[in-house]
Formats: sequence, structure tokens, C-alpha cells
Amino acid sequence: MSTDSLEILPGNSRLILSIPHAGTEIPAPFAADFNSLWLARKDTDWWLPQLYGFAEELGATVIRTHISRSIIDVNRDPSGASLYPGMAVTEMCPSTTFDGEDLYRPGCKPDVALRHQQYFEPYHAAIAAEIARLRQHHPSVILYDCHSIRSRIPRLFEGALPNFNIGTNDGKSCDPKLTSRIAELCGSDPDFSYVVNGRFKGGYITRSFGRPEAGIHAIQMELACRGYMAEPEAPSPETWPSDYDPKFASKLQHVLKQILNTLADQQVAAF
Repeated sequence: MSTDSLEILPGNSRLILSIPHAGTEIPAPFAADFNSLWLARKDTDWWLPQLYGFAEELGATVIRTHISRSIIDVNRDPSGASLYPGMAVTEMCPSTTFDGEDLYRPGCKPDVALRHQQYFEPYHAAIAAEIARLRQHHPSVILYDCHSIRSRIPRLFEGALPNFNIGTNDGKSCDPKLTSRIAELCGSDPDFSYVVNGRFKGGYITRSFGRPEAGIHAIQMELACRGYMAEPEAPSPETWPSDYDPKFASKLQHVLKQILNTLADQQVAAF
């Protein structure tokens, strides 16, 4: 199933992949309002559909939006409440990039209510519908929210992020045994680092859908881009994004395959 902005690839396992920030489409009515289309796409979660391209083979359901997060971020609380109080974050309709660069030309302002209706609500309705569908066949479902970000963004965090950043809203959105198993797999390759509920604890998707007591486990996986793509020190239109290189990505992708195989396997402890 697909619409102009939303793509749903239904599977039959207990695993749902949400990919909310890999979209690059900026509809024509909005494009002229931006200072730069490159800036508008700068904070995209680059190449995640390619990186997780194996998920369908596992019977996973995949939900993604093709709309750029600069149009609307479907992983933000629509009430406007900050997911990380006291820390720099972008809004549901961002006004700046992660680096603090202004996205809009003077006098231009997004219609948040319109974008919420057009793009935010259908995305969340799709997740809810797929959870309901799969719960008819499985005692529990797992919502795995896919993200990536540049390794160093001083405005958002100090130093370099670990390669794998596992978020479960401080243990509220997922059974801790399942979180521990994912962490174990992330630590299986000594070349990669990981953290659980560090700088990124899970966004609105993880926090709003994760209800372990009801058989719905939600996990956010934030990847540092350097693990699967060439990452310049200072991104520019000439250097960012770098091309997707399957060979470069294969080592980290191997770990992701182990993780998703575990999550999709109904024979693994029925969390």
C-alpha cells in the first residue's frame, strides 16, 4: 500500500520497522519557502531504506514516509512538549537544522496544522493499524524505529555518538530482557560501540506506542552515520550526503541483520 507520501509494506512476522526520517521529498508548494533545499534535506536519515533493505525477507512490516522531516517531523510530540527538556531539539515543523541554520526565508512560516493533518496523522494511523493487524496473529509485536544521525553535532551533544544508540524511554517502552539481548548483539563486534538510553532515549513514536504490558514493545535505534557511510567532518553540498556504498555498510548491516532476525523470530522468548 502507498500514497503520495506514505509507503506501507505489510509482512507477517511480529516485527514492524518504522522509517520516519529518510524521506527527501519537498512538495512544490513548500519548496520556495526554504533558504536552501540542501539545508532542508541536510538532517535526513540517509540511506536507511537501503541499509534495512533485507527486512522484508524476514517478514517484517515496513512503514516509511517519503516526505522530508523539514516539512514535518512525525517523531515529535504534537503538543509541542520537548522530548529532551533542557537540550536543543528541533520542532515538529523545524525552523532550523540540527546545526542551528535557519531553514526558512524571512517572512515564511509553515502551516503546522495543515502539515499535521496531511502527513503526521496518516503516519501514526498506519502504525496503529499495523500493530492491530499483527496482534491478531502474535502474542506480542515489536516496533523498531529506524534512525541515523551524523556522529558529531555539537549543538545537540558532546563528542561522538556511539555507533548504536538504543532507546526505550528509560525502559518504559520495551521489556528489559529484550533490550539486553539487542545490546548484547550491538556489542558483539569490537569495532562498534553502543549505549542504552544515552543521549537518544526514543522519540514520540517509541514513547507513544510502546506498551510492554499490552504486548507492544517499541525500540528506537539511532545509528551514527560513520558506521555505514563516509562522513565528512564539515558537511557541504559537495560532500553530504556521501553515496551509499553496500561494501562500506556491510559490516554494520551484519549486526543489524542479527538484531532483526532475533526480533522477528517468534521462537525467541515471547516477550
